[in-house]
Amino acid sequence: MRLAWFSPLPPVRSGIADYTAELLPALVRWSVGSRAAPTDVDATAGSLAGATDAPVPDATDTALVDAIDVFVGSRAELAWSAPPGVSVHPAHDFVWRHHVRPYDLVVYQVGNSWCHDYTWPYLFRWAGLVVLHDGQLHHARARSLLQRRRGADYRAELANDQPALPAESAEIGLSGFNGPIYYLWPMLRAVLAAARAVAVHGPGLARQIGERYPAREPLLIPMGVADPRAAAAPARADVRARQGIPPEAFVFAAFGGITPEKRIAEGLRAAAAVRRARPDVHVLLVGERASHFDVEAIARALGLADRVTLTGYVPDTELPGYLAAADAALCLRWPTTGETSASWLRAIAAGLPTVITDLAHQTDVPVLDPRTWTVQHTGRSLERPAPVAVAIDILDEEHSLRLALRRLATDEDLCRQLGRAAREHYESRHTIHQMVDGYARAIARAAATALPATALPSHLRPDPLAHARELLEPFGLDPDALLR
Repeated sequence: MRLAWFSPLPPVRSGIADYTAELLPALVRWSVGSRAAPTDVDATAGSLAGATDAPVPDATDTALVDAIDVFVGSRAELAWSAPPGVSVHPAHDFVWRHHVRPYDLVVYQVGNSWCHDYTWPYLFRWAGLVVLHDGQLHHARARSLLQRRRGADYRAELANDQPALPAESAEIGLSGFNGPIYYLWPMLRAVLAAARAVAVHGPGLARQIGERYPAREPLLIPMGVADPRAAAAPARADVRARQGIPPEAFVFAAFGGITPEKRIAEGLRAAAAVRRARPDVHVLLVGERASHFDVEAIARALGLADRVTLTGYVPDTELPGYLAAADAALCLRWPTTGETSASWLRAIAAGLPTVITDLAHQTDVPVLDPRTWTVQHTGRSLERPAPVAVAIDILDEEHSLRLALRRLATDEDLCRQLGRAAREHYESRHTIHQMVDGYARAIARAAATALPATALPSHLRPDPLAHARELLEPFGLDPDALLR
């Protein structure tokens, strides 16, 4: 099976770029291993961290991948060091490559970010497997259209997505406002309608999309991350020394882009309050800071200027060392687009106790409520499961964060218990191998699904000769006649 794969790649600073760089080599290794024995497979496939003891899915009920062509939008991405079996091409090459030797399936990695802009025309023209990393795409789609002055197309897509919405509502986006109201109008309908199949990484998001769009219930692919414990990493003390963090300090760390949505300011306020109970508390912020977010000013105002360390952008290869330097991780998020947080998965893979926001799409994860320290989200299990994290009610955020951080900073036993349960949760659901297994099944399902027959706004399926007619009209030429 030949796959065309649309996704950002390093050096683009995108979580999905890093995700793809981890996934593709593992997917190729699985494919090579599965062909070694078509039945009763006894081959192995390793994660990027080097583990090679995970069983490979049975090749009799999954699709084989012969080659993967990745299509990217920038010249810098072409320099990514692709593994054997994977080649990287500019997106403009897709049309002729697909014409000369058609792909069996196109896979689109889609998130609510600018780095997917180049993907849109292909996604709506060549149906494939769409892997949604967010439960809404309004910010990304509106930006892509409006910066190109395509206001009429934006109106048409919003009307298609929200048919009951008054037409005048589009003027909110056209006026330049892109705040929280965007979260109410997800701009997913056209993407779902154009796909052979849709997959997501979280069961909660799958339920939400299935309820809103019952005709397009998503497939579920577990999201996996490489095991940080299997990677060579500097010692905890060495990382702390390099960052000027005292060896005895209790370190709360946050990973990924440093943005207001990660509730960094709220976390810093809670850390400042915890200093009375734990004077040596320290906050380590590992990631690139948003230009509009002045973290240093917030830290100075809270008297934490000497207790907050910002590393700037850190490549994935260095993350294991920073994970080892932390005592607990802050993995908060609000507003949310239903995403599965890779930074949270890396933290639990490292066996860290974590503090998360109690979100509707994560109710399959047993958590502790810091107001009562009782286990929530136990489902129908008769046995009370071990809590995997401490979860913060967004309506009681400031109070609950203070309770959570104070308890973690002063209770070694609780930290140890949460860290152990977190690691077990990672091993049972979120390894690279489990993600590759999910991809194998989703790819097979999508490839066997018929092309969708659906109506889309006319500009999403344009007449391919319209531009040629416009160019040739002044010369009295007809492109249809020329083709005949």
